[in-house]
Amino acid sequence: MKAQNVAIVDRNSPKIDRDTLSHILDLHDRVQWLSAWTIHHANTIRESRDGIKVGGHQASSASLAAVMSALYFGVLTPEDRVAVKPHASPVFHAIQYLMGRQSLDQLQRFRALGGAQSYPSRTKDQDGVDFSTGSVGLGVAVTAFASLVQDHMLDKGLLSADKAGRMIALMGDAELDEGNIYEALIEGCKHGLRNCWWIIDYNRQSLDAISSDRMFTRFQDIFEATGWRVITLKYGKKLEAAFARPGGQTLRDWIDACPNDLYAALTFKGGAAWRERLKADIGSKRGIKAILDDHDDDGLHALMTNLGGHDLELLLETFLGIDSDQPVCFIAYTVKGHGLPLQGHKDNHAGLMNPTQMATFREQMGVPEGREWEPFAGKDDKAEALQAFIDQVAFNRSGERHLKAPVIPVGDDFPTVERAKMSTQVAFGKIMNDLGRGKGPLADRILTTSPDVTVSTNLGGWVNQRGIYSRTAREDRFKSEKVLSPQIWSSSERGQHMELGIAENNLFIALAAMGLAGSLFGERLLPVGTLYDPFINRGLDALNYACYQDARFMLVATPSGITLAPEGGAHQSIHTPLIGMSQPGLAYFEPAFTDELAAIMRWGFEHMQKPEGESVYLRLSTRPLEQPERNGDGWIADMLKGAYWLKEPAEGAELAIVYTGALAPEAIEAHAALLEDVPGAGLLAVTSPDLLHRGWTASVRALGAEARREESHVDRLLSRLAKDAALVTVIDGAPTALSWLGSVRGQRVLPLGFEKFGQSGDIPDLYATYRLGVDAILDAAASAIVLR
Repeated sequence: MKAQNVAIVDRNSPKIDRDTLSHILDLHDRVQWLSAWTIHHANTIRESRDGIKVGGHQASSASLAAVMSALYFGVLTPEDRVAVKPHASPVFHAIQYLMGRQSLDQLQRFRALGGAQSYPSRTKDQDGVDFSTGSVGLGVAVTAFASLVQDHMLDKGLLSADKAGRMIALMGDAELDEGNIYEALIEGCKHGLRNCWWIIDYNRQSLDAISSDRMFTRFQDIFEATGWRVITLKYGKKLEAAFARPGGQTLRDWIDACPNDLYAALTFKGGAAWRERLKADIGSKRGIKAILDDHDDDGLHALMTNLGGHDLELLLETFLGIDSDQPVCFIAYTVKGHGLPLQGHKDNHAGLMNPTQMATFREQMGVPEGREWEPFAGKDDKAEALQAFIDQVAFNRSGERHLKAPVIPVGDDFPTVERAKMSTQVAFGKIMNDLGRGKGPLADRILTTSPDVTVSTNLGGWVNQRGIYSRTAREDRFKSEKVLSPQIWSSSERGQHMELGIAENNLFIALAAMGLAGSLFGERLLPVGTLYDPFINRGLDALNYACYQDARFMLVATPSGITLAPEGGAHQSIHTPLIGMSQPGLAYFEPAFTDELAAIMRWGFEHMQKPEGESVYLRLSTRPLEQPERNGDGWIADMLKGAYWLKEPAEGAELAIVYTGALAPEAIEAHAALLEDVPGAGLLAVTSPDLLHRGWTASVRALGAEARREESHVDRLLSRLAKDAALVTVIDGAPTALSWLGSVRGQRVLPLGFEKFGQSGDIPDLYATYRLGVDAILDAAASAIVLR
């Protein structure tokens, strides 16, 4: 229980009305009961068909019940947004149930199909979750970026000041081991973070053990160094009163010196153990005997576990006493499992109360048997008053938590790129530059971001046009000092680019916050984030988190593949196409040509806004390609479905070359060379292995589940070939991305790609070394013909 100097709550903190405090104390009891009972019901009473433990974290829920009761019943406004600690999900659902925002059916199906989710989920839960949580640390960080996004919307006039709120994270102390927490702290400091609270459930127990005593003294330093105010709530009012008595300082010193593991063990053992230990250690000190004699065992246990995170009056006074927009970190000391038979035990993280313990707990909470689910069971004489109180709680006066944002029209004048030898990365930069120069709702709602690779991913032109977002205006010193540079980077509150440091986790969490703007604030943003393709891996958990929340954004990853020749293996992405294909909530495209890219981006900005839409991932390249001559635009519809015939095959053709992305020139050249020996061979351009694969697997599921035959897009394309035709596939990445095509119609596939780390070199050498060039394609085609 060691602590640095404890920040004292302001003496002018508001005093809490006695009736209000009494109501919240009663509601806290109901929250404590309902959260524990919901878990018990799921594990012990509800039928188990598979014999697998359901789980639910009774101890972790109990440690945060008081904090959450104080917030939801006494502090939060409709504009505040909360990321709830994953393991406190049952507490959240219990509170929403008492407010009439959650159904009994959902609680009874906790952790079952269609019921309340194990961890708060924006897309699966029905009681207005603000931020999904589950992968620890990420739900904390998203509140910081949501606050920055809120500031951007305020400065752009998209949000009125009276609709702005606090972004609040409730976090377990073990989450402080997650590195992304500190990356977010640093980024928030750079951007002048405000209106953000992080409340740490400091129960000093992780999944496996009691936490070390050594780190507490560092947490306050870290937060204060990055501009946060730190308030430590260590002792409740009962303990503070005891400390004011003769011998009280001795008792305080003993607790401060008590190791976390000893404190936890005594908490589990109860009042008699506290008495024995205190007598042995400090019983001879002046005043201690009187303190001990004034408390029976139950009273002594209640006193020694009266930590700040369980004292509702102290919590309310503290939270309501904050009167500035400075970010605040509250370190709330708690007991894991507080009030439960398993409180303090080092194994209680996954522990569950058995039926006997639950019966004792029900009696302790005054809940009559058979009335366990009733909102105010055991408090019948107060039910009417409690309901009236809940009805007037500020948070409960809000309507739908997930707001509806108007659609931003993309328009018919979306930029196109001249037909010149050009890479898709350069074309992306030109399109964004043209959007930035233009006027209209689409460009005005785009917000770009990048982890220190803005220029090298060709976003510089957009930034020149639209500027960097900053709450503090800064001129471009190079421009004012007349030093020539193609980059003109002025910063102002009207800017539309949020520059980040080199931390891909921050990029994806920022995109998550930006992509939720419509739901959180009622006005939509169209986020565009850029990074180097191989470094998707560095932020993959955060990317998955963003997609899980159904955040909408456009991710532009460039350069990619072994085509980034001189940079070497560390920068040459291999399996990112497979990430694009397998990540839910993300549509992956890899165009070869500039007109493909323009059409995909236009589609993407529309798709991001559709209720059934998703985010979009563009895997681009720095390799300049000659652009094909087009005969009309009839190819675009097929291209947007994932593939189109660049060279259509003859009916019943025996061979097709299938390519994706930057290897188009090799595929085109090999196809031309084949036509003399294999007349009628086709050349299939696959712009989205992802959408193509989805369409096929959907048709397979329909056939298997409903015996309903649906021809997929890829099935229709390949039906022009002979049933025993061969496919030679080639992609600058893992060959698995295209090798599945043979399963569509039972055609043989010879897949080309690379599966080993790359190296430095030029394109001809690397394509030859990794068997991606024209010769490799022709050799594969020859083998395919022989194998027929």
